[in-house]
Amino acid sequence: MGWTTHEVINQVPDLADYDLYAADAVLREAVLREGAEAAAPALSEYGRKLGQAGIIALAEEADRHPPELRAFDPQGRRVDSVVFHPGWHEFLALGFRQGLHEGASVARAAAFLMHGQIEAGTLCPLTMTSAALPILAREPWFDTLRPRLSSREYDSRDLPVAGKHGMLVGMGLTEKQGGSDLRRANTQAWPAEADGAWFRLVGHKWFFSVPTADAHLVLAVLGGEHTCFYVPRWLPDGGRNAVRIMRLKEKLGNRSNASAEVEFQDALGMRVGEPGRGIATLAEMAGYTRLDCVLGSTALMRAALMRALHSARHRAAFGRMLSQQPLMRTVLMDLAIEVEAAVVLGMRLARAVGAGRAGEPLDRALARIVTPAAKFWICKRAIGMVAEAMEVLGGNGYVETHVLARLYREAPVNSIWEGSGNVMCLDVLRALQRHPDQAGALFGWLRAELGGDARLSGRLDALEGQLLRPAQELEAVARNVAGMLVLLAQAALLRRHAPQVVADAFIASRLVSGGGGVYGMEASPTALASVLERAWGEAA
Repeated sequence: MGWTTHEVINQVPDLADYDLYAADAVLREAVLREGAEAAAPALSEYGRKLGQAGIIALAEEADRHPPELRAFDPQGRRVDSVVFHPGWHEFLALGFRQGLHEGASVARAAAFLMHGQIEAGTLCPLTMTSAALPILAREPWFDTLRPRLSSREYDSRDLPVAGKHGMLVGMGLTEKQGGSDLRRANTQAWPAEADGAWFRLVGHKWFFSVPTADAHLVLAVLGGEHTCFYVPRWLPDGGRNAVRIMRLKEKLGNRSNASAEVEFQDALGMRVGEPGRGIATLAEMAGYTRLDCVLGSTALMRAALMRALHSARHRAAFGRMLSQQPLMRTVLMDLAIEVEAAVVLGMRLARAVGAGRAGEPLDRALARIVTPAAKFWICKRAIGMVAEAMEVLGGNGYVETHVLARLYREAPVNSIWEGSGNVMCLDVLRALQRHPDQAGALFGWLRAELGGDARLSGRLDALEGQLLRPAQELEAVARNVAGMLVLLAQAALLRRHAPQVVADAFIASRLVSGGGGVYGMEASPTALASVLERAWGEAA
């Protein structure tokens, strides 16, 4: 007899060679509804490309082989180089061809949502480059950068921008003594002797994402005032700028991406904006990235949901497929509702942010008030949602051979980066107070959409009542304000655009009972089949 112990059965096949766009009815509907119908064919093609087995495997390899710092070349010259896995460059090339480094739009948001389901690390430089565009576009020397920033050709070569086809822009804000308290940043700047257009920078940055980007927007103190500077990796004379990479951070997730600690040792930079307006300028840039944090977390949730549905469809326990067991179906339905609500809100915010200052009052309110609230709420929800999806897979979900472990390590980053939860919630309060016209437009919209339902109008009344509290009391409940604002906005959008069973299940579980914050607490037998079919028809 040969040596054999068992036959491998009841194991879930890899989820690969599928079409991310075709599988996502909610996303497809949002693309049409929010005005990006012309982009549907390109999005369909991108969804098929990202779902290929080889692309999925490449993302896994990029995560398993994080970047390596090469501070010196073999001859001992300082080069401050970072070596990435080839997959990093491949995903950036894909993102460039799809326009993910360009300004906010509904089509970009849809592609961003799909890209983040497969490889999330490359979203960081794409996001920062996109957010830098409106900042740099106001500078008189922007035309020297425009061809590279508008190019859809990714160029991985480490050389001066003038010789490249495309470019990436990062940002450098936080320092070890301050974190989100940017007024404690003490990197110093003063005019360079040779040329009045250039300034010398001396100092450090505690987190400096994508340190090999072609340039960074950096916060430094000029004449006692915090000012923004454009700091290139290479100088016009062909020499390397004196931005020294001290070490790469060993992060929980986002491993394909390099985050560094750097020092400016007489680095040269050009001023961006007015002296003393650096925090405001870079806060504007960070504001643009907040939408991408919402979309990035939504992408992680969608990826986790797909794998949970796939696993439940292919694995049996206690005599039945998991997908046919009532309690498991309740959990899967709840996860699907969470994802649909996030997608619907994220795509509506993308339209609002893309409209810019020319948008209607409601668009401006959604962009300025609801976006930071959504960054707080959805990025927080993603952490628990991915963990719940991991539990659907059981022990298999907890090991690194399955993608759920990577998704779970990735989940906290969007909540921490670009302003933590408390920072976002306080920003929501500031926006409500500083822009009463926008607040009025927002609450008017919510009242019109929700006023016919006593359960929801009561919640809206309570939220408006919270805003009448004294300042210190209001700050203490800022998380409650931001979270309830998002839930009511999601309820309004689902009531308007989703099947009634989806909207009713969302409202019952999030705004009536609350469910204790644990997924699967509210059973809705009438919604089960239709919600799961909507999440991914083949998995229902």
